Amino acid sequence: MNDALSSALEHLRLEGALFFRTELTEPFELESSPLALADALVPGADRLTLFHIVASGSCWVAVDDGVRYRAEAGDVIVMPYGDHYVMGGEGAAECVSILSLLDPLPWEVMPMLHLGGGGRRTEIVCGFLHSTDPLFDPAMRALPAVFVVRLMSAPAAGWVRASIDYAMADAVPPSNRSPSVIATRLPELVLIEVLRTHLATAPAIDHGWIAALRDPVLAPALAVLHQEPERRWTVAGLAAAVATSRSALDERFRQVLGQSPIRYLTGWRMHLAVELLATTELAVFTIARRVGYLSEEAFSRAFKRERGMSPSHWRAALRRDRGDPPSA
Repeated sequence: MNDALSSALEHLRLEGALFFRTELTEPFELESSPLALADALVPGADRLTLFHIVASGSCWVAVDDGVRYRAEAGDVIVMPYGDHYVMGGEGAAECVSILSLLDPLPWEVMPMLHLGGGGRRTEIVCGFLHSTDPLFDPAMRALPAVFVVRLMSAPAAGWVRASIDYAMADAVPPSNRSPSVIATRLPELVLIEVLRTHLATAPAIDHGWIAALRDPVLAPALAVLHQEPERRWTVAGLAAAVATSRSALDERFRQVLGQSPIRYLTGWRMHLAVELLATTELAVFTIARRVGYLSEEAFSRAFKRERGMSPSHWRAALRRDRGDPPSA
């Protein structure tokens, strides 16, 4: 794996938790609605990245294209963009919504869901992650809608298996003790290892964000844009910074990412601005300067073109959705 890809994984910003376990017995079939699940588990999040660790047994999973992906004990199923999906076993069964099986939040212990006809058992640990990182941006579709990784054959299989076992036990703590940091950080640790394994073994592709991070021209260009978004970039200046020609750089951006270098930079700046608006109390003017705009007005116009509303209105709407107290 090249340095740009490794750096992208090392700097992922993730939030997550194990949220339930399922004990499925043949025959079974269930479905998940991503928007409803996000609203129930992480108020204010517009999507979740879902992963399912198959602890025992086997199952299949399919997103809206209908293709079924098979998973066995030791596999991890990942849905990076939280697409609607259906999961089932060998026999035909009525499809049941996951939400209909869940008790309302908050939970004192990790719930165990039971579903099926009483036949062969499959146990799955289900987790979620929320991230504003471009790797999980549906608009970029850097990853497949669903993929299965045989994590137990990866180099880090030992500590992953031990961490999962520990977290499973730690998820039902004594009344005087809270779950440990291992349990609360397990989704982040597991997903990063899953991504490393997937990207190291997946067939090479010639377009998209992952392809750009592997590209000898684009990888250094993305690196400097990500490191210095506040700089007053031009295509010529970016080309000079990565020792290539202006025409070659523009052509590679359009071939691999489907957009010009400046259009990509604008999207990256808006991505950073959204993160700062959501996670800090910084003034809009300060955020504008941090992401490369000399005036709040220019930033607000660009933000409204991308998000359909001004930065201030976007932040206020997010706070209402999250149930945050009004600002002083």
